[in-house]
Amino acid sequence: MQIVYEDNHLIIVNKAPGEIVQGDKTGDQPLVESLKQMIKERDAKPGNVFLGVVHRLDRPVGGLVVFAKTSKALSRMNEMFRNGEVHKTYWALTRKAPQPAQGELHHWITTVEKTNKSTAHSHQTAGAKEARLRYRTLATGERFTLVEVELLTGRKHQIRVQLSAIGSTIRGDLKYGDKRSNPDGSISLLARRISFTHPVSKKAIELEAPVPDERLWTELEAAAMNSVNIRHD
Repeated sequence: MQIVYEDNHLIIVNKAPGEIVQGDKTGDQPLVESLKQMIKERDAKPGNVFLGVVHRLDRPVGGLVVFAKTSKALSRMNEMFRNGEVHKTYWALTRKAPQPAQGELHHWITTVEKTNKSTAHSHQTAGAKEARLRYRTLATGERFTLVEVELLTGRKHQIRVQLSAIGSTIRGDLKYGDKRSNPDGSISLLARRISFTHPVSKKAIELEAPVPDERLWTELEAAAMNSVNIRHD
């Protein structure tokens, strides 16, 4: 596991696609338990290790995940998430470029727990939760587009289902309409950046996960960076 930040109250890791953040019906060991075991062994802790799950990422998604090492940090981070004080940015590779190139998506999402699948509706419907995000196109290649997404709400499978609703399915996401899977079973969605004010020290935390070590990702990242440089010259 790759730890990108740690202090007495928080630990933030770069989750690999395929890992589960918290236990589920599969019975596979979740990341939270692996981290507890690592901390216990590394720090030679005699008792149980406290580690709170602040938020989750879907199993096939990689990127930054925050855990709380104290109950104080957990309660404060939970409140910050509820109040929209934690800012998360995602990168996605889509098979079709979104039109227009940037904008805001507003849907109403329903979820069927039995199938673990969400549906985006264009209007309010019974049992649906409002879902909003902002997106912008960073780079376009021959077959895929790099899209940056800023979540304005946090709903189950929100980015996946909202991008699919406008025809910009995420690469490898068979559940939401892509035509083929990625070789490793991941989907091409990355929790790229996270920023917030530390719940205890009050210092600014801004972190970024690297893109996957894959030619398509690195080429589109380079194209996006060059595009930024051109616009700024």
